[in-house]
Amino acid sequence: MIDLSAKRPLLECEDVVCAYGQIQALHGVSLRVMPNEIVAVVGSNGSGKTTLLNAICGPVNPVSGTVRFDSTDITGDAIRRVVARGIAHVPEHRQIFADLSVHENLLLGSYSWYRPRVRHEAAEEVERVTEVFPVLRERLSQRAGTMSGGEQQMLAIARALVSRPKLLLLDEPSLGLAPLIVAQIFEMLAGLVDQGVSVLLIEQNSRQALKLAERGYVIETGEIVLEGPGKELLNNPRVQAAYLGT
Repeated sequence: MIDLSAKRPLLECEDVVCAYGQIQALHGVSLRVMPNEIVAVVGSNGSGKTTLLNAICGPVNPVSGTVRFDSTDITGDAIRRVVARGIAHVPEHRQIFADLSVHENLLLGSYSWYRPRVRHEAAEEVERVTEVFPVLRERLSQRAGTMSGGEQQMLAIARALVSRPKLLLLDEPSLGLAPLIVAQIFEMLAGLVDQGVSVLLIEQNSRQALKLAERGYVIETGEIVLEGPGKELLNNPRVQAAYLGT
């Protein structure tokens, strides 16, 4: 277990409030992600999980509250600045460039740091991520939109890793995928902390997410109602009844 008192948070959300017009989606949400840590946020549809990620990385500006990354206030920052600081977001439904090749999609991940003088480094990053996802190496020239859903999800994660993130935000990576593919993706995520990448995971597969995560949060109607070690939340009767079908 990571000692939260001994380290400085990599990501810290403090009393974040978000709204869509008159509809308030987040009601003072606070959470932390430490360096080299996987944190899961579980909850039902419409509970505010995606809004939380969007408030961190830019598409949604908080009405109030603070988002800090690496001790810097990034509340309301433009997406390009957030990416350049070291946050990569893999949104729900992947949002790959379907008409581009797998290789072109991967190279776009280097946009935030690419310079002509380090062109070779982009190729090195592509080589590195295709070692993690060997199926992509076999598909580099293939049009991304012709791949299976699982392969597209791997591509979306690999493209995010090419951006050299310190923090990876994942929104429902298992959605619509076969159990075998889901197991492969979660196994890959478990290895990211050894590479110095923290993960904030939004996931409806609560059992799988809490097994993977060192810590977890439960969000209901825009509020954090429970938090703690992932294994403790797995054994919490309230979580079991609401999210684990037991």
